[in-house]
Amino acid sequence: MTSRSIYDLTSPDVAELLGRSGIVVMPFGSVEQHGPHLPCGTDTMAADLVASEVAERLDALLVPAGQYGVTPIHAGHPGTISLRRDVFEAYITNLCEELVGLGAKTLVFVNWHEGNNASLDAVATDIQDRHGALVVTAHACYVAQRVYAPEGGELTHGGGIETLAVLAYDPSLPRLDRVAEPTRPDGAAELDEMRRSNEIYGYITDVTEIADDGWYGNPGWATEERAAAFAVTVADEVAARVDSILKLRRGAR
Repeated sequence: MTSRSIYDLTSPDVAELLGRSGIVVMPFGSVEQHGPHLPCGTDTMAADLVASEVAERLDALLVPAGQYGVTPIHAGHPGTISLRRDVFEAYITNLCEELVGLGAKTLVFVNWHEGNNASLDAVATDIQDRHGALVVTAHACYVAQRVYAPEGGELTHGGGIETLAVLAYDPSLPRLDRVAEPTRPDGAAELDEMRRSNEIYGYITDVTEIADDGWYGNPGWATEERAAAFAVTVADEVAARVDSILKLRRGAR
């Protein structure tokens, strides 16, 4: 697959790609503890993998937006680096304004980290309102949760789906020898369901409210076979939905 990353393309290549499709895909993750077995960059790795495949499907320019996100609920755990919301939003706004100035007409945010949700919504609506570019946000972690649920996959912090993403990124990184068995503290799944509800929800401000050591789930659910198809499987779902939204929005203008 030919790289579509702005890192790898020459200036004329960037201009040609933006002139052809006008679409930019931007991955967002975080750097935070993921237990004793997964790297702190898990969310960013997952977002990068999916976003790269989405950019290919949408004929888009891939613009990595940086590794860090808004993750105060993991503060105090070694390896966690959280940005303040004002810093994160100002940075992303700056990037988007630059890209619109270069000719981007559509911005697609591919996000894996839930702590970024509110900030990405705020930036997206502001950029679309002030600059006229269409913005679509894809929370790839929730897409993965839906896709893998029939196979027993669960979106828990440091659990099966996130282990799958890291295996897909680099199979040498997970330290599954450090996890003796699946862990499910009392109330952990219910708290996750509470904070992810689309109707009425409460908040988690410290990950130890869910689990004392900051993670739970079944990392052993992840297999090399599933990992080989991870990015393509999730990206197919994301790209199809993004494409349908873009057609709807463009038709309304």
